[in-house]
Amino acid sequence: MVSMQREREDKYEVGLEFVLPDLEDVLPAGGRIEQGTVNLNSVYYDTDDRDLLRQKITFRRRTGDADVGWQLKVPADKARTEIRMPSGESDALPDDLATMIEGVALGKPVHPVATLKTVRRTQRLLDRDDRLLAEVADDRVRGAVAGERAVLSEWREVEVELGDAGNEKLLRKIGKRLTRRGAQPSPYPSKLSRVLTAAHLAVDGRDTTRTTVEAVLVDYLDAQVQAIVAGDVWLRRGLDPVHPTRVGIRRFRSTLRVFKRLFEPIARAELDAELSWYAGLLGEVRDRQVQRARFADALAALPPELVMGPVAARIENDLLAEQLRRTKEVMEALDGDRYRALLATLARWRTTPPLTAEAGDDPRVIDKCVRKAERKALTRVATATADDDDAALHRARKAAKRARYAAELAAPILGRKTAKKKAARFKKMQKVLGEHQDSVVAAETLRTLGARAGTTPGENGFTFGLLYGLELQQARQAREDAARLAST
Repeated sequence: MVSMQREREDKYEVGLEFVLPDLEDVLPAGGRIEQGTVNLNSVYYDTDDRDLLRQKITFRRRTGDADVGWQLKVPADKARTEIRMPSGESDALPDDLATMIEGVALGKPVHPVATLKTVRRTQRLLDRDDRLLAEVADDRVRGAVAGERAVLSEWREVEVELGDAGNEKLLRKIGKRLTRRGAQPSPYPSKLSRVLTAAHLAVDGRDTTRTTVEAVLVDYLDAQVQAIVAGDVWLRRGLDPVHPTRVGIRRFRSTLRVFKRLFEPIARAELDAELSWYAGLLGEVRDRQVQRARFADALAALPPELVMGPVAARIENDLLAEQLRRTKEVMEALDGDRYRALLATLARWRTTPPLTAEAGDDPRVIDKCVRKAERKALTRVATATADDDDAALHRARKAAKRARYAAELAAPILGRKTAKKKAARFKKMQKVLGEHQDSVVAAETLRTLGARAGTTPGENGFTFGLLYGLELQQARQAREDAARLAST
């Protein structure tokens, strides 16, 4: 049986003689610390080219005193989701997990690449109801790399993992206690990364020589790739990550557009085109999801006497059939060479994007790009609302999104407060213009569905026409709201 749980942890480098601080005073009233020691043996799997590690995914089989079984760790949104499966009697890779990693492995076989033996001393911080606030793991690790290049390494590290009853404030408080004793945030995303670094085989090391501009761009792009890669795993798991995956793609493409002078033009254009292709496939699925929910709500709000014929069945059956067909197209694309090439390209961009000389050490270049995106968005919104042009309003919405995402990216340079204020302004514009676009698309869909119903025995187009009119009314209201925002 496959299970999933979300993790949030911080890792710290410590010396072999490091002494853990007393954490009793970070506990709430009535809380306590439970201590223990376990031995953990882990075999890590990857491809020969370390494709999983390039995407910051950890895949291992653990034995020992506790926490045993197959474990796949997928990072996204400042945390990780761990997928677990019991080991069973066979050493063979479980089919379910093999399917989930097929995309990030680029279709290549995976095999053991390293073995780690860990003596873990734990301090479990519990509240008065014995709920887990956090676990502090003091790990002494011995690692060995598989293959001809047998390299042994030994180190000590501390992991602080948030429990279900804990919060980020507690995580930061424990982190401060550790750093005061000399602990340093670990540059390695995983134990596997560290042992491979010792063998000169790592592919995910953090470049500490980056300029501020380079670091801002790389960190933002890396976060978007995390969302896209996690979406790949969840799609193969049979879940629905379409929306967050599309958001990651939009943010990535927005960065390529707004900060285009900072990227090598040919590489930027090629990646933009491929991301657009994949986003288009996902968009066909997402549109049907949104419309099904939108029309269900609209029907529920109508008086029963105005719902004539099997309207709900017509909407649900037609749109669900289209959604399933489009989902099948996405799943077929995931196993294609074009998509695998896209994932391979994203793996390179998340650590070493092809930057131009303009992405130097002057942070003002980021500010200039943000200001240009803001001016473009405001101009497009003002022009589009004045002309009452649906296509122009859609382009204005895209410009507002790009301005919003640019402000988010620039937060380390502009300052969190300033960036948040800028992003909030354009998010409001984006939302209003999005409501307009949703109504325009919904009206066209209703016109098509109404035409089918009008020519089918036992159905008629009355309710579809009514819903169509309501969508046009909402579109007009959204245009007026957008015009007001543009003038303020």
